[in-house]
Amino acid sequence: MKARSKKNVETVADFYGENVFSLKVMRNYLSEKAYKSLSVTIRQGGTLDSSIADEVADAMKTWAVSKGATHFTHWFQPLTGTTAEKHDSFITPDGEGGVILKFSGKELTQGEPDASSFPSGGLRATFEARGYTGWDPTSPAFIKEGPESATLCIPTYFVGWHGESLDKKTPLLRSMKALSKQVCRLGELFGISSKGKQSYATLGGEQEYFLIDRDYYYQRIDLVQTGRTLFGKEPAKHQQMSDHYFGAIKTRIMGFMEEFDREMWRMGIPAKTRHNEVAPAQYELAPVFESLNLAVDHNMICMEIAQKVAEKHGFVCLLHEKPFAGINGSGKHNNWAIVGPDGKNWLAPGDNPHDNAKFLVVLCAVIKAVDKYAELLRVSIASAGNDHRLGSHEAPPAIISIFLGDQLTDIIEQIEKGGARTSKKGGVLEIGVDSLPMLPRDVTDRNRTSPFAFTGAKFEFRAVGSNTNLAGPNIVLNTIVADVLDEMCETLEKDKKDFNVSVQNLLKSIIKEHKRVIFNGDNYTEDWVKEAKKRGLSNLKNTSEALEILKKPEIPALFERQKVLTRKELASRYEVYKAIYETILDFEGRLAADMAKTMILPVAIEYQNQLAETIRSVESVNKTKSTASRKLLKEITRQVEMALVNVDKLEAIIAKKDGVKTKQAMERLRQPIDTLEGLVPSDIWPLPSYAEMLFML
Repeated sequence: MKARSKKNVETVADFYGENVFSLKVMRNYLSEKAYKSLSVTIRQGGTLDSSIADEVADAMKTWAVSKGATHFTHWFQPLTGTTAEKHDSFITPDGEGGVILKFSGKELTQGEPDASSFPSGGLRATFEARGYTGWDPTSPAFIKEGPESATLCIPTYFVGWHGESLDKKTPLLRSMKALSKQVCRLGELFGISSKGKQSYATLGGEQEYFLIDRDYYYQRIDLVQTGRTLFGKEPAKHQQMSDHYFGAIKTRIMGFMEEFDREMWRMGIPAKTRHNEVAPAQYELAPVFESLNLAVDHNMICMEIAQKVAEKHGFVCLLHEKPFAGINGSGKHNNWAIVGPDGKNWLAPGDNPHDNAKFLVVLCAVIKAVDKYAELLRVSIASAGNDHRLGSHEAPPAIISIFLGDQLTDIIEQIEKGGARTSKKGGVLEIGVDSLPMLPRDVTDRNRTSPFAFTGAKFEFRAVGSNTNLAGPNIVLNTIVADVLDEMCETLEKDKKDFNVSVQNLLKSIIKEHKRVIFNGDNYTEDWVKEAKKRGLSNLKNTSEALEILKKPEIPALFERQKVLTRKELASRYEVYKAIYETILDFEGRLAADMAKTMILPVAIEYQNQLAETIRSVESVNKTKSTASRKLLKEITRQVEMALVNVDKLEAIIAKKDGVKTKQAMERLRQPIDTLEGLVPSDIWPLPSYAEMLFML
């Protein structure tokens, strides 16, 4: 019998987190004093004690070298939406013709990458290249393995010369601090001490993605350059039968998933669930919930690992929100909750009246925040890719609404009316506030059409796109909830009535004013679009419209009030995201025109000529009119002419630099091209078909 390899007998526990400089690992490399100090910094936030910086750096270097590392990098998240890194080796000449390996506390805590080529939206001039990265000790350093060696990656924030944020992590950390401050403040009102403690948000970011064969990918220049197919005829069979969803996983796909899981576990990423998604060739991974900042970093690492492992298995992992038209796109479900200073999830109904009253206060804070700042939440998920997905049959519309479920909605309505104590079916919990109803334990079903759904102990922001850095929507979510809690705490602190009465009155007023945002029905229907308009809910259909919201005076005031972004920093985001959006539509439009002119239409015209010649030859021999063949030729000619006209129109619109109109012109060009794919023989069509890419795995 063949001996089992170590890989087969190892348990996950044996290698989980082996490439992470975690607290567990630190204990073996640091003195007791340094370990305790760093542990406090990691658990409570803050900066590294300078007196132990050199010891921590040397320990980290020793551990990294034992893992094969030769270089280190400050790993950060610029406004491009991706991650960035510049590698420096550990070597230092020893003066005797050799080298020693050194890594100082200064090198650990602060770096100076060239910032000149990163988008800043006017925060700095091109000639002001200096930028700084600073270690974020709440997110552990990790090892990234290369073909021959490894690199120590140190998660950092990224700021300019004057301290302005040039990244996604800095405002995320600020927003977490703002939320913690207000949740702890609320806790004090409920008699929960926050001395020496803090609150934090948790996140579970589900990741959807496509896998296609690498050979097909490299035959599609549109996929290579844009991440999506600019042309492609819908196959006869795709997802109509829902037979791919949760179906048996193909052997080749399973091989990818097994290695994908293993590599993430080695990085300390708690990958939990894997399954087939609705569309063919589409899959999903869901992790265990973690502290928000760490979960965001882990998701960025997850996407990189997915692409690397896919390449090893002969696949390409597509993370675009809509790589294929006509079938489901990919999202990144943002499961968000709040843990208070008492260590409990404050979005979970408790086991006593006190906890249930606290739950309702937080719930109403979220309802008010989402209604009051719905347009800002829409901005947080806006991108050229997500514009193709939102409002389709697998994603929520651009209208932001909240799903609570029938039972919880019933409770909310009773609070508004003044205090009925009944509840719909299900187990109930007593709430220790005068005239508040009993609270059901099983408070909701799930609503896959809702952009922002309460799914039991958490809110699921389902409208987030698959390629999005999760920092963006969570910066907004943390900030708006912190701001509303700030208002609520101020009201409760000033109100000299009985606390229970004050809470009841506050909840009643919030529900009355903001209940319009609650909708438990089908968000996909046109009836809801009409109803939402009647309610006064915004429907920002594209990124260009959404970004203008950042110019409203109340938005910079909000971010400044909660000390998350300065007005200048927020203005820079508008400029960066607008430029990214317009640039993407510009190069997509140019590529679509080039592909049509140089790859597709020449083939269609050649076939048109061949068909015309064939018809002439046949008719000259048979002395009869080939009616059906002439009909086919006429249709091909009509579609070719339409495509040629639409190419000219597209190029004229591109020259005007109007992104929205460019997108519309691309869609008009796509129609005749996709029709031609169904008319021209497949053996001469220059692009792999949807059927091939989605099913031949």
